[in-house]
This record gives sequence, structure tokens and C-alpha cells, in this order.
Amino acid sequence: MKHNLLILGASYGSLFGTKLLMAGHGVSLVCTKPTAELINREGTVVRFPIKGRESLLDIASKQLPGTLVATTPDEVDPTRFDLVVLGMQEAQYGSPGVRELMPRIARAGVPCLAIMNMPPLPYLKRIPGLQAETLETCYADPRVWDGFDPGRITLASPDPQAFRPPNQPKNVLQVGLPTNFKAARFDAEELTARLRQLETDIEAARLDVGGGYIEVPVKLKVHDSLFVPLAKWPMLITGNYRCIRCDDMISIQEAVHAYAEKSRAIYAWVCQLCIRLGADAADMVPFEKYAKAAEGLAKPSSAARTLFSGAAHIERVDCLVRRIAGQQGMQSETLDEIVALVDTRLAKNRAACTQANS
Repeated sequence: MKHNLLILGASYGSLFGTKLLMAGHGVSLVCTKPTAELINREGTVVRFPIKGRESLLDIASKQLPGTLVATTPDEVDPTRFDLVVLGMQEAQYGSPGVRELMPRIARAGVPCLAIMNMPPLPYLKRIPGLQAETLETCYADPRVWDGFDPGRITLASPDPQAFRPPNQPKNVLQVGLPTNFKAARFDAEELTARLRQLETDIEAARLDVGGGYIEVPVKLKVHDSLFVPLAKWPMLITGNYRCIRCDDMISIQEAVHAYAEKSRAIYAWVCQLCIRLGADAADMVPFEKYAKAAEGLAKPSSAARTLFSGAAHIERVDCLVRRIAGQQGMQSETLDEIVALVDTRLAKNRAACTQANS
């Protein structure tokens, strides 16, 4: 059975979309009008590293069995879709057009899979004992999540790393770290079965490269535990947010390996927080495995790059983790320092924006 999927976000979303197109499903990407026109004209291209192959493999959407269209938020009828994939950064859901689309999705009751570092607020309401209402200040616009049924929204850890290559058009994406999307189940078995069918379809898909079919990395893995996607939190705090320094930024590789013992300590602390929330130790990724992967992450994180580009908002997983830790009676000086650095830089950015607009 083939499904129609709506993906919000044509950059990172095109990675997940390409895997769905390989499996023969229909994909609609939500983006700005110029990007939609480009994608509808030329399709998308996602560049994958393939084991045993020296050069990257370009996979063009126009050569895949699924159908792809791109559209703007105001043109979307959510009732036409079997699943909505939330592939934007958290602050973007409050942007013009998308902010008006979100309540339409909520009213339609379409199940949503978020591939976000920052869990949607309704997902956090699925975690027993968590006081989600006290976490709203960590979100750029918490009201965009009003009306969503927590039972119809789930989360996948966006472990695959991807970026837009320099000097390339907006329909091109390059995969840097081809790991898997690890998704939690929905509350309802019917909806979880839909996710598992997508998992099976993506697993079975192969690409004809002329002379044979090959397997392409980046899969969807569906788990029963609500906490498996939260295994990304120790990675984000240890690497992504520690790229941010007072006046500059460093690579994830340097953040993790130049301060190895401090990295190990904060990683273990965040893992312990997840376990206190209800995670099993097996839900977490061992530090050694993460540290090995970080050896190849030679650029600053997207959060750091966005922050130092002057953005007024970035995803505040740092703030979220600290507030959740406070509910559990836990505190970390390292995390306090991170939150203070981000707060200070965002205050400078917002002041500069205000001055520029006055």
C-alpha cells in the first residue's frame, strides 16, 4: 500500500523524502515559493556516501518510482495525507504561512512524525510525570502546538547529518553522516503499524545504478520505547551546543575530543536524566560510539552556525534539558554555562535586529 506524505521543510526533509520516493510513496514538500518552483521544475538531488564507493552517489527524485511535488504552506490541504513529517527547525513553525498551516494539520487529526532535535510540546505530554506546561518558555512560539493530540504525534531522532553544499541550489542536499532515523511508536497500534510499514518499505528499497541494484543508507527504525529518540539529547549537549563559545564557534569534533573527560561527564549526566524520566539504559547510545562518530564532524553544529549568523531564535534543546532536569532535582554546571552563553548571544542578536529595524 502506497501512502501520501506531507513533509514540512524541503532541506532536511528532502533526505527523508528521498527514502520514501525510493519506496514508491507520494511526497509533498512544503517550502517557500521560489524553492517550490525550483523543485517542481528540476526535482531534488540528495548526495549519499556509499560504503565501498569513493565518490558520493547523487540520487535525483525524478529518477525514483515515487511522486514528488513541492508546495507553499497556504496551498496545503492536510486531509489529503496519511502522515505529516515535521522536518523543520522548531522556530520555523512560527513563520508566516507555516504558523497558519499548523492548526489546520491539528484539526485534520493527521498523525505526525517529527524529525526534530526539539521535541514538539505534545510529544513531551506523552512522557509520564513530565510537567510539559513549564517547558513552554523554551519554544520560540509554543502556541503553534495548541490543538495537537499527543497520541497522534511521535518523534524520530534526526541522527543522520546532512547539509546544503556551498554554492549549490536549494534543491541539493549532501549527507555527511548516513545513520538512521530512530522513531518512537504512536499510542495507537494502527498508527504505529503505518510507521512500521514505511520502515519495511524503506528497508526493502534498492536503487538501480546500472549494472545492479544497491542498498542506500539512512533507514527508518521504529521502537516501542518513547525514550529512544531522546538518545539524541546527550549528543546535542555534549557536541552541538558546546561548539558555541563566547565569541566564536568550534567544530563538533573539537568540542567532543579536545575536552574528552568533560565530554564524557556531561554525556553521562544527560543519559542519567533520560533514565530518570523512564528510559532504559539500552535506549541510550554509548559515549564511545558517539565519540567515534564525532571524529568525522569537522564543522560547527547548525545551532552554532545559525546563532553566529545573527539569528534571533535557535532550537533550545539546551534550555529544555535544563528545565526538565530541574523537575528531576538535577543540575549541571556545564549545562548552565551553555544556556548562559546561548542566552547572551541571542540577546545580542535580538538587540541588533531591533536596532536595524528602528
